[in-house]
Amino acid sequence: MARILYLTQVLPYPLSTGAKVRQYYVLRYLSQHHAVTLVSFVRPDDRAKDVEHLRTFCAAVHTVPMTRSRWRDIRAGLKAVATGQPIVIVRDEIEAMQQLLARLTASERFEAVHADQVAMAQYALGVDSPGLKRVLDLHNAMYLVTHRLADNEPNPLNRALMQRETQALAKYEAQLCARFDRVVFVTDDDRAAIVAQINRHHIKVNAQQFSTIPICSDPIEKAAIPPVAKPFRVTALGVMFWPPNAEGVAWFARDAWPQVRARHPEARLTIVGKNPPPTLTDLNGVDGIEVPGFVPDVQSILAETAVFIVPLRAGGGMRVKILDTWCWGLPIVSTRIGAEGIAVRDGENILLADTADELAQAVNRVLGDATLADQLRRNGRQWIEAKYDWRMVYRAWDEIYG
Repeated sequence: MARILYLTQVLPYPLSTGAKVRQYYVLRYLSQHHAVTLVSFVRPDDRAKDVEHLRTFCAAVHTVPMTRSRWRDIRAGLKAVATGQPIVIVRDEIEAMQQLLARLTASERFEAVHADQVAMAQYALGVDSPGLKRVLDLHNAMYLVTHRLADNEPNPLNRALMQRETQALAKYEAQLCARFDRVVFVTDDDRAAIVAQINRHHIKVNAQQFSTIPICSDPIEKAAIPPVAKPFRVTALGVMFWPPNAEGVAWFARDAWPQVRARHPEARLTIVGKNPPPTLTDLNGVDGIEVPGFVPDVQSILAETAVFIVPLRAGGGMRVKILDTWCWGLPIVSTRIGAEGIAVRDGENILLADTADELAQAVNRVLGDATLADQLRRNGRQWIEAKYDWRMVYRAWDEIYG
């Protein structure tokens, strides 16, 4: 049994984002075999009862308030330009986190430090202890996210800033891989993308230190949702302050939804997620579009959902919303980027489409074909049970910490 210091940028509970789903089930698995001390940033809306839940299986839980402000963003931008670092990394340099880790490591010896996502890598590198193993869990190749966002950004200034951040992240992520004893990717696609940057920047690494362990869900705890007699919603669900989510849904609403609405005037496009930007809130009430923002309990919306859409044009890693939707037993229509990194069977447990016209046609197929909808519901649920149950798949972590 190892003593592991596990570092996260967001509190891993409740399971409201893909990042939290990854963190939570890895924590659950590792805590069955090791003494895991969780250290996490928290936001004002994180609840004490959620911290207490994590303490039911972690050896200890410590939190640090995440400090964000307009002034910190400006300072981070200036420092990043001066040093060549990514803005998103400099922005999260929080002295209180450094101080907490210094106190913990002065009073307790850890055999390993686990950095969850690239944002926490700088803190793991600051932990020093004899024989310490450093493990980095890369949920996605961040540089790919900003690269794809830049490709779809119409504003020249914003596009230039994204391109600059892409270059800085690509180099930063490649260099990190040489400083950790083990690096875990969630998809082979991201692994190949990072290796390409390692080769491009002539960085020496041991390829044997790399592993791929996918994000998993819990089909036992997350039951299928019985549909209402006549489902009518086309639903998009996710944190809408995450730019790839907002951009993709706005694109679908603008270029694909009118074709769906013309064929199925009874359908409603429902966009659910925390902090949607004006590009989405301005659509509320227009042409059958509903934008309720964050909804604490989405069960009724999901029961009324005829098609769940993942219209992403940017992103990296895995979209946990697809795993969750398979658990719920809902038909899914996604772009190939949206389903990237996930083992799917197009036409059996998902429909894949990349252009706005293709997305509209796929959604219309499901809305108009009850047999197809039932097939997608049934096959998706069976697929998640067979391929992405954390209790089985996460045995791969034994090799990382063995």
